[in-house]
Amino acid sequence: MKFHHIGIATKDIAKTKVWVEQHFQVKKVSKLLYDPRQNAHLQMIETVDVNIELVSGNVVEKFINKGVTYYHICYEVDDIEDTIKSFKSSLVISQPTKAILFDNRKVAFLMTPIGIIELLETLKG
Repeated sequence: MKFHHIGIATKDIAKTKVWVEQHFQVKKVSKLLYDPRQNAHLQMIETVDVNIELVSGNVVEKFINKGVTYYHICYEVDDIEDTIKSFKSSLVISQPTKAILFDNRKVAFLMTPIGIIELLETLKG
């Protein structure tokens, strides 16, 4: 597993993006996308130090209403199915599905004893 990004829940991606740009050394910002499979608006911000995925929509509404913005941590993995099987004491909350933000690579979300972890399948080839 290799660290990929942190996911931040936000009501307003544009406003949060401006804040990130004011406080981090931004290298690259993706287009704002809507992923119907996740029912979420998404934008990836690559900074010198860390990649930040901004997430907005129904999928994070419960977190935002509770004042929680740290949504998940993502790790890149070679085999998403094998990695899911290896996560003992964890609940799969989203089965592997193609993610538009990541060029249709598979992602899955698990509730673990340390919070929500997103697994992102490594780009093959």
